[in-house]
Amino acid sequence: MKAIVLTLLTLPLAVSTAYAQDTSPVRITGFGTGALTWTDTDGAEYSRPNQASGAKKNPVTGVDSNLGLQADYAVNSWLSVTAQGLVRKDAEDDFGAELAWAFAKAKLSDDVGVRVGRLGVPVFMISDYRNVGYANTFLRAPEELYSQVPYKNIDGADITWQHSYGDTTYTAQFAYGRSKADLAGGLTIESRRVGALNLVAEHGPLTLRLGRAEAHRTTVYDAPTHTSRPSAGHGTFTSAGAGLDWNNIVVQSEYAKRKTGGVAPSKAWYVMGGYRFGKVLPYFTHSELRSEGAVANIAALPTAVAARLSQINNATGAGEQTTDSVGVRWDFYRSLALKVQFDRVRPNGTGLLLNPKTGFHGPVTVGAVALDFVF
Repeated sequence: MKAIVLTLLTLPLAVSTAYAQDTSPVRITGFGTGALTWTDTDGAEYSRPNQASGAKKNPVTGVDSNLGLQADYAVNSWLSVTAQGLVRKDAEDDFGAELAWAFAKAKLSDDVGVRVGRLGVPVFMISDYRNVGYANTFLRAPEELYSQVPYKNIDGADITWQHSYGDTTYTAQFAYGRSKADLAGGLTIESRRVGALNLVAEHGPLTLRLGRAEAHRTTVYDAPTHTSRPSAGHGTFTSAGAGLDWNNIVVQSEYAKRKTGGVAPSKAWYVMGGYRFGKVLPYFTHSELRSEGAVANIAALPTAVAARLSQINNATGAGEQTTDSVGVRWDFYRSLALKVQFDRVRPNGTGLLLNPKTGFHGPVTVGAVALDFVF
């Protein structure tokens, strides 16, 4: 694993050489974030979804830092191959490398394309670029909503139709396959027959999105021993979003509902608004996560199974929490953006915070400074 990480970290040195070959069918691009994150307490840890550890009073790099590299190869005018590697902290305490994307794409017509392989799960408004800090206004996507689906990719295929009628472009995407995710705490969750429908309409500065995802068979097990396999049952995730980047006004919002056997049903939403002053964009975000009931039948399960499902609840965002965030983005140089963000996290109990100590109670203030870049 360390060799993979070192390879990904040294690949950017070859990017300028790759670009020098203008006629090459291979294109290498990348993105990353270098960040420091801290809080005002040692009583619990703040993290991104599914991280094994987070930030306390002493600043750490692991919460918000990452590095991604992508290679695209054009086989001919209608067939291409894409692979994307990502280095970050996820489910384990150390930085690790993962294959985020690996697919072949066939252009069937001007409007229709098919991809086969490992794809991003199209369940959020920014699913394709949620890890690309430079592409987003906020420093990190609100965890109240983005913790609700533990899967980052789907192994299967999708078909996308896109067409413009007048000034409006419509996109319809359907993905189908299976998903697998290692969760913090040594568990693995795997779903088969995963289907996701993603509908988008773009009209000038306005973007509207509606999505629905279903997993028809989900299993959770202990990753090292592959034992204790409680079924989490059928699950659904319904979401809607809207974005506006008009003149200097930037607005973005999403709403989602999750229903999954073995995990408490929930609803989550956020709204972000900002105003651009030249290259400086201050913004405010409010986000909420609310439970809509207890975990179904957990008390009737065997003790070992119930304990594991409780772990799943903690690892998949089954906690109530509200966050208010203020931040500023400064695009001070080409392909570079500096961000500073402060969050006031108000958990119900421990919310989505990690490793709470006895007697801990919120709220918690989180601070972060990040440098986003693309190349």
